[in-house]
Amino acid sequence: MQNARRHVAASRTRPLPYVVGVAAASVPAAHQRQIREAVSAWLYRGISKSKSIAYFFHAPLVSPMPNAAPIALFIFRRHEHLRKTLTGLQRCEGFSGSRVVVFGDGPKRDEQRVGIEAARAVAREMLGEEAEYRFSETNKGLARSIIDGVGALIAEHGRVIVIEDDLDLAPGFLTFMDAALDRYAGDETVYQVSGHAFDAPELMDCKSAVFLPFTTTWGWATWARAWRHMDEAAIGWEQLARDRDLRRRFNLGGVYDFATMIERQKKGRTDSWGILWYWSVFRGNGLTLAPPRTLVHNTGMDGSGSHGRGVLRRHNAKRQEFPATTYDLPPPLLDRKSFEVVKRAIWRQNGGAIGQIVDAVKRMALPLLKR
Repeated sequence: MQNARRHVAASRTRPLPYVVGVAAASVPAAHQRQIREAVSAWLYRGISKSKSIAYFFHAPLVSPMPNAAPIALFIFRRHEHLRKTLTGLQRCEGFSGSRVVVFGDGPKRDEQRVGIEAARAVAREMLGEEAEYRFSETNKGLARSIIDGVGALIAEHGRVIVIEDDLDLAPGFLTFMDAALDRYAGDETVYQVSGHAFDAPELMDCKSAVFLPFTTTWGWATWARAWRHMDEAAIGWEQLARDRDLRRRFNLGGVYDFATMIERQKKGRTDSWGILWYWSVFRGNGLTLAPPRTLVHNTGMDGSGSHGRGVLRRHNAKRQEFPATTYDLPPPLLDRKSFEVVKRAIWRQNGGAIGQIVDAVKRMALPLLKR
């Protein structure tokens, strides 16, 4: 620890490149984590006014982090989508140092067995013996499969990166996820790192990632300290029907009807782990880190998956080119200006006024559904 302190002390009057270089390259790997711990301790003592230390707190990504998080890959029966996903994953920087665990759910119906076996064959073909395979012969359902799989890897490693079989990943996806997992590992306010971002042209030129108060499900990561808040029972969700202000906040100011989603989940009309996770983060006043431009495209909005085509929803309709840059990692504070920009993007991509009419019809139909 004394060595780490000397390295940090020597950098206090140096410019940003020196500080980042010390942390990322010129210090033995064994001391790099000690440096971050020393900096965190100094920040908590009020030394954040030091310019070089403050910049370290908001430092850019310069290389993959030394300890790559395990990757949980969830597959079912979409072997063609899976092949594209694995092609993108394998071209990611840092993939060669990552452990991959493939989870495969069992069939709901006998006719699904052929597709399931084809998908499992593609996984074995492309990942080989270096990956680990945890296949179920019975059908757990999407939510149960992901909750159990994420929980298992977090119990083993303390952190995890989660992808599904219908995602196209940017080459910098793993670098971003691993760096953010390391950067915010000890910050209780940060619950998730997201690879997906909504199409917000106003943020295209941003150099920094942003903190938002909601989760996404297309390529994400978390830690054991955050996942322990996962509330499968969604305790208190009924308040959304009685408290208009709470419902509006949960629905991001009315741009997306998450409240109806959780009601449908609790009435057994959908099988979503994502809405349960969002409720858990929302209840904890948690934050999610997201890139200003998406590092993930969803290739499964074609009716092949569990959640349909999304005919009116355009969350993936305009495929942006993946950014060729990395992003600064900011202090863990809600970026209210960016949040307003993202909310407008969600409203547009959710179908605008027509999408809201459809959501209103769904809400009116909910009382008719059996519990």
